[in-house]
Amino acid sequence: MTTPSDTPPTAPAAGIPAGPAGVPVTPAADPAAAAAPAGPTVSVASYPDYALAQQAVDYLSDNQFPVQRTSIIGTDLRLVENVLGRMTTVRAAMAGAASGAWFGLFIGLFFGIFSNSNWFGLIFLGLLIGAAWGAVFGAIAQAMTGGRRDFTSRSSLQAGQYAVVVDAEVSEQARQLLTRLNWQNSGAS
Repeated sequence: MTTPSDTPPTAPAAGIPAGPAGVPVTPAADPAAAAAPAGPTVSVASYPDYALAQQAVDYLSDNQFPVQRTSIIGTDLRLVENVLGRMTTVRAAMAGAASGAWFGLFIGLFFGIFSNSNWFGLIFLGLLIGAAWGAVFGAIAQAMTGGRRDFTSRSSLQAGQYAVVVDAEVSEQARQLLTRLNWQNSGAS
């Protein structure tokens, strides 16, 4: 019978060999994690789009600010789904044929490499068979939805604003630099 130990192990078990990156280390025993403790952070600026937040961090970097202590955090996240068009059975079959053709082309190339017969013919035959089966499966998949989703769309996550956050110890320096950047962008001298 074994009993649990009160102290967590800090070194890997004796039977674990070292990998390509060395001996595995637990997070508690990682010297890099101990050297940079996560402290309090302060939001020093907020921007309506990512490009402006990126420009601010770039300005901090250009002025020798320790940017490794900086984060850009997107807030007020929302999921946006843009409807691209109608999805009919014919359109689904065409999309299936296109993806099936790519797969058939790959299989045709694979067989063509290891064949002594007409290499171009095998590639073309693979492309045709792949397109045919892709069209069949695309049409069947669309028909099986029963009209519940007759449109195509693209989803994306968008942030309402982007905050530039720095460690509290260097927040005043970041505020001064970003104030200077705002003065320069507004045309003040």
